Amino acid sequence: MRDNNQIEGKRWLKQAKDDLKVAKWSLKGDFYANTCFMAQQASEKAFKAYCYLKGERAVLGHSLLELLRKCAKYDKSFKTTEKESKRLDKYYIISRYPNGLPGLVPSEYFDQDEAKEAIRFAEKIIQLVEERF
Repeated sequence: MRDNNQIEGKRWLKQAKDDLKVAKWSLKGDFYANTCFMAQQASEKAFKAYCYLKGERAVLGHSLLELLRKCAKYDKSFKTTEKESKRLDKYYIISRYPNGLPGLVPSEYFDQDEAKEAIRFAEKIIQLVEERF
């Protein structure tokens, strides 16, 4: 069973890394809202990768804060990503949908600094997970 957990965790971590590449590519194209969303997605998949590694079967939900708390049950060092997780959680909806931002659309709201920060946060989370494989 442990081998299957390792395989599934690695699959999720691989996708997390690919999502981070998409975030970086979006940053180069000045698509800052997409950068923020893909950084959130990369982080979500990294946390889920760790949960699968630890033997969980169905890892549901999109809140990074909730996912990091699941991870922290196995390894307290995940708590070091609380600030980053909270910030990235905010991008799950408002970076994609106009009704999340009264009077604006996501493409008008996010800027380069915020997008760069989102990438740094996702990199930190992915590195933390990767070190535990």
